[in-house]
Amino acid sequence: MKIAVMGGTGLIGSQVVRILQAAGHDAVPHSQSTGVDLLTGQGLPEALKDADVVVNLTNSPTFDDASPAFFQTTMDNLLTAAERAGVGHPVVLSIVGVDQVPDLAYYRAKVLQEDILKAGKVPYSIVRATQFFEFIDAVISWTADANGVRLPSTPVQPMAAADVAQAVADVSVGAPLRGVRNVAGPDVFGLDELGRITLAAHGDQRTVTTDDSAGMFAAAPGDALIATEGAVLAPTSYREWLAR
Repeated sequence: MKIAVMGGTGLIGSQVVRILQAAGHDAVPHSQSTGVDLLTGQGLPEALKDADVVVNLTNSPTFDDASPAFFQTTMDNLLTAAERAGVGHPVVLSIVGVDQVPDLAYYRAKVLQEDILKAGKVPYSIVRATQFFEFIDAVISWTADANGVRLPSTPVQPMAAADVAQAVADVSVGAPLRGVRNVAGPDVFGLDELGRITLAAHGDQRTVTTDDSAGMFAAAPGDALIATEGAVLAPTSYREWLAR
């Protein structure tokens, strides 16, 4: 199969491309660095020529109120170009529980992206993944100072980027889901607990204080970020990943 991977040079995209190529598919990475710009549409007709599948892994440069406009424009451009090129299967990476956190502008933007895809004429697939292990340090840094870290007890079920990439690749070569596949890590943590595990693994002596108003994920209600029944659970645990 010929598979065009938008955002194919990023953390997830580059791994998706490698997985697909290793399986014998003609997977081609596309990004601004390769001359393809979803915001302007530049390079899209050429990138989608003869493609069977297009995987959209591009992301908004911000998590604020500007993110909906990014996803609106990029999805409109991508789906218009894909329809003209006869691409039969668009795939998008989204977030587990994205529709349950309306207080976050970025999550509302990702719901908009999903809705645009669902409203299109072509059978589609959406892969919803939980937070990536690779971003845990950044999450901790948002509410950290020299003395300590404040984190909410929000339940999370993070997973390795490599497992996310495998899930996206698997869906890309299958029949369109015409719906959503949820994927998540094997273990559930309170985010404050995850912070303590992370700092200990790094030899960081700072204390984690539970503060249910701290940081972006404080806005997530209940078990919104936990995989629902039927989700595909990834094999890599957080402690295993930390020990590598």
